[in-house]
Amino acid sequence: MDYLLKTEPAVYSFADLEREKTTIWDGVTNPAAVKHLREMKPAERLVIYHTGDEKSAVGTASVVAVDASDPRTPQVKIKVGKAIATPKTLGEIKARAAFAESPLVRQGRLSVVPLTSAQYAWLVGE
Repeated sequence: MDYLLKTEPAVYSFADLEREKTTIWDGVTNPAAVKHLREMKPAERLVIYHTGDEKSAVGTASVVAVDASDPRTPQVKIKVGKAIATPKTLGEIKARAAFAESPLVRQGRLSVVPLTSAQYAWLVGE
């Protein structure tokens, strides 16, 4: 499974992840998003999405480890991938039929969103 992780760039941006190389993705409280974090497995692919004024998919990362010992607050260690050459905006995402049923479009406040392989490939430009 691939996932999209939303972040407010003023709080934690893809540039921050590039500097730090790895981080613990935690602080997620929405029950559906927490469920997705618990389900993550090492080596799964991630897209980092900036919310706020940007509203675009900006970079990639991957899951290093998942600590779900406290099921209410799983902590997922991720490592940086690469910047997306041409970030995909929310408008572009909404215009694609492949995302019509996606929680990214249907549940706008969900901070961890599962992606199909085709959605991931389009977002990162593969």
